[in-house]
Amino acid sequence: MPTMTTRAGQAPDGHGEPQSATRQRARSLLRTGFGLIGPRHARHSVPVEQLDALALPIGDDGVVIGVDSDGRPAVLGVNRPTPYDILLIGGLWTAQVMALRAAATGARVAVETGRPQAWLQMVHAMGGGQNGLAVYEVGRVPPQGASAGTPVLVVRDCGMRPPRGRVVSGPWQSVLTLLPYLSPVAPRLIRQARLVGVQRISPDEAVELGRAMALPLADVEALPTLADGVTLWCADRDRRYVMTQPTDAEIGLLGTPRRMD
Repeated sequence: MPTMTTRAGQAPDGHGEPQSATRQRARSLLRTGFGLIGPRHARHSVPVEQLDALALPIGDDGVVIGVDSDGRPAVLGVNRPTPYDILLIGGLWTAQVMALRAAATGARVAVETGRPQAWLQMVHAMGGGQNGLAVYEVGRVPPQGASAGTPVLVVRDCGMRPPRGRVVSGPWQSVLTLLPYLSPVAPRLIRQARLVGVQRISPDEAVELGRAMALPLADVEALPTLADGVTLWCADRDRRYVMTQPTDAEIGLLGTPRRMD
């Protein structure tokens, strides 16, 4: 093994540089205002075959709405610089979990609903509407002033035939429309939405929805059998089944997953 030679009385610092030279350089940096030199460590290397182990299981920034069939986190990016409309044909429980998690990421949530009593518990739990979630009557949602620093999620819980909203999606303002079942307005909302979520529906509804969304037969047959908390999310040609798993705090506030309200 080759030896490293230095001047007499000068031990190397681990990088082939005499300690006296290191101290002199540190004093020079301090005089110029760059502060202390941090610890110096040997470089770390990873074999090529181990690079996949460094991959993160999250594919985007946003709200974790559950896990997919492979157990990977399913992330929904609701805070976007472009208009984004979401349609959920399903239960109130899932919409409320999404609202809670959006608020936890820093978004303000405005709920337009004909059943405000169903949202009051959430409002009280979050500080009386002053900390990220406010409830309005149908047609009474004021302009939200969304921006990159204060993104907004508008949740429209307006029944089977929601009227056209006064507050629509825009930059940094996404709109989530909840339909408990298919209705005559569903085709229009499906065409308008960038993302559609479908929970358990009847076989007849599944056939009708399959035609409207060009779903494969396997998905049409699966929709009437979905368990509580499972949603088929569809965006363009991408389809993914997601199980929403509540935290202990969410169970304490909203109860366990359920399709029926």
